[in-house]
Amino acid sequence: MEDVLDVYTRPQEEGKVLICMDETSKQQIQEVRAPTPPAPGVPYRYDAEYQRNGVSNLFMFVAPLEGWRRVEVTAQRTKSDWAKAVRQLVDEDWPDAEKIVLVMDNLNTHNPSSLYETFPPAEAKRRACPVHS
Repeated sequence: MEDVLDVYTRPQEEGKVLICMDETSKQQIQEVRAPTPPAPGVPYRYDAEYQRNGVSNLFMFVAPLEGWRRVEVTAQRTKSDWAKAVRQLVDEDWPDAEKIVLVMDNLNTHNPSSLYETFPPAEAKRRACPVHS
């Protein structure tokens, strides 16, 4: 844990960006009954019954020292989904960064093999090289 905290306290360097990444699944629900309107001193009342409309995955990328964030919503959380999110991070969000320090958990999809399974080798290597965890 101390190693991760040390990463956050490193001084900012030219051409280097610190990105924190995490993901979560969220259930999509729809109200079945309209809420009861508020009355003086009484807030809206919502029925506990709902209709389930599937699940979405959210990838969250945050550059805390830069004041930047991006949320990407996907239908699932596969190696390919993660690789495509990293592609956008490297190619579109931070194309001028010499090095991206990517702080993330150790989920099985979070490794260079996901890039190589999704993209041709030259593209995978180019995207993996500026990213260091």
